[in-house]
Amino acid sequence: MRLFHRAATIALFSFAAMSTAQTYHVMNHWKIGGQGGWDYLLSDDAAHRLYITHNSRVEVIDTKTGKLIGAVTGLKSTHGIALNPDGKTGYASDGAGNAIIVFDRDDLSVKATVPAGTNPDGITFEPTTKTVWAFNGRSKNVSVLDAATNKIVDTIPLPGKPEFPQPDGHGAVFVNIEDKNAIVKLDVASRKVLETWPLNGCESPSGMAIDRNRHRLFSVCDGGKMAIVDYESGKLLGLASIGDSPDAAAFDIKHNIAFSSNGDGTLTLVNVLKTGFPTLQTVQTAKGARTMAFDALTGQVFLSSAKFGPAPAATPSMPHPRPAVIPDTFEIIVVSH
Repeated sequence: MRLFHRAATIALFSFAAMSTAQTYHVMNHWKIGGQGGWDYLLSDDAAHRLYITHNSRVEVIDTKTGKLIGAVTGLKSTHGIALNPDGKTGYASDGAGNAIIVFDRDDLSVKATVPAGTNPDGITFEPTTKTVWAFNGRSKNVSVLDAATNKIVDTIPLPGKPEFPQPDGHGAVFVNIEDKNAIVKLDVASRKVLETWPLNGCESPSGMAIDRNRHRLFSVCDGGKMAIVDYESGKLLGLASIGDSPDAAAFDIKHNIAFSSNGDGTLTLVNVLKTGFPTLQTVQTAKGARTMAFDALTGQVFLSSAKFGPAPAATPSMPHPRPAVIPDTFEIIVVSH
């Protein structure tokens, strides 16, 4: 009886997880407007705010209403956002400005502009040392900022072009190395690279999510693959199938789902508990919606996209030009279950 009860409970749990996943759908479109491209988004779940890097601004949306709260302005080309647990301070990577922007989260004013490496992109707050780590795409290094002084305290060389980082909260930061198809593990105390793990079968890893309970990393790659890595051993556990041209990943600890936002206009949901990491659902979003943020309190996924005009003619220096964004079509797509 106990064996039957246990098997029935597991089956019921699996069915519930599947049923929950199958109900994900686009529930809203929040029109933002404006001009130019965009990059990463970040959800401040407790404050019900969504931070969006959009061209030369960081726009802030109320996630209860979808309305614009305000914007951090005066930047050149924004990429990533990090938040200090103090609830007061935020950080943005200004790629074209080669700087880390420190801003006040109450009035969104710029408090400091701190020179970093060349083209800072991914950025994260490291809680054990209270430092901000900005990963510089062109200079292939990390600028480490002391949050107490807003001074750069170290610059760490990397073995290639970094993409999105994730801290484990216990003294390590992980980052995808796009041009080496690898993950690097950095020690925050010594500020050195400890390990470089190859991602066989993963081309150009970009977005990364983390499961701090099971010690796993989820790196999304070109070629329709998500690499799942055990970050204690560095072992590649498997490759899940996702959509094409991804740039961001997220993890839902409540439902054990890894998300991949894909430029082909899909959001892939991956079952991270089942052998082989099968796809639970593919949600149709919008072409170009390749970056996203996840709200762990509500379970909502926020993706950014716009409408596009024709691509310019290819040139030797730009053989694959991107199509132009049509002004005032930028929006946030809200996916929920």
